[in-house]
Order: sequence, then C-alpha cells, then structure tokens
Amino acid sequence: MTYRSAPSHLLFLSLFLAGGCAAPRAATFPSLLPRPIESRSDAEPVAPVTIVEPDPATDATLVDLQKTIDTAGTTFDAAADTADRLARAAHGDAVGSDRWITAQTALGQLDGLRATTSSAITDLDELALTRAASGKPDYPAIATLRQTAQAALDSQAARIQTIQARLTPA
Repeated sequence: MTYRSAPSHLLFLSLFLAGGCAAPRAATFPSLLPRPIESRSDAEPVAPVTIVEPDPATDATLVDLQKTIDTAGTTFDAAADTADRLARAAHGDAVGSDRWITAQTALGQLDGLRATTSSAITDLDELALTRAASGKPDYPAIATLRQTAQAALDSQAARIQTIQARLTPA
C-alpha cells in the first residue's frame, strides 16, 4: 500500500460527504421558529383598579335598608322569644292541642318577620344589578350590607328550626 492512494480516498470521501450537505432541503419538516401560541402570555391579566365614587342616592337607600334590617331583626328576636316560650310550654303536647296550635301560630308569624329580611336582601341584589346594568362599578357598601343581611337571615332560619324542633311534628 502506498501513501499516494490515501489522499485520493480522502478526497473521494470528502466529496461524497459534501454532496450530502448540498442536498435540497425537504419541505416536509416543520419550522423550528416559535409558533404564535408559544409567544403568548398565560399570566392573569391585571385588572385595573376602579375608584368608586360616592353615590349619595345609593348611600341613602342603604341607610334605609339598614334600618329595615335592624328593625326586622329586633322584631323577630322579640317574637322568637315568645314563640320559644310557647314551644317549650307545648313540648310533648299532642298535635292539634291548644298550646301546640298557639306555638305553631307564633312560628308562622316568625316566617312572616323573616320575609322582611329576605325582602331587604332582594332589594340589595336589585340595587347591585341596577348599578351593574348602568355600567357602574361594584359598590362595596352594598356587598357589605348584603353579607350582614344574609347572616341575619341565616340566623333567623336557624332559630325557627330550633323552635320547630321542640314541637311534636304534624
């Protein structure tokens, strides 16, 4: 073997490999550039902070509704004490007895008083919806009063159930 044939083999091999590099680019391969979906952000958008301007008409309505809720709560508590006393007296009495009927009547009055609180919650919801429909931002005082009213309504419902449990079921 002579040293002359090695360069000719290397020349042939390098031409052969260079020919593979010069092959036309296949159009079936996908691009490695970022796709549009890869350039978007998945971060939560930052909501602009809206400053709620005082609304005297809404504030006046809220004061009236607060008074209604407070009055309904006071009236309910007094009537619930009476109904509780009557239910304790009728505990164990037969269905349809005079004391049982009197206690049931008192419970019926409690449902009517609880409806006042429920009506106030409906008025608060309507007030919030009216503001939203007119494009105004949420009014925090409405949400706060609604939470207070809902807590009062839940408390009243629990009190009625407690009193009802003392009576013989019909």
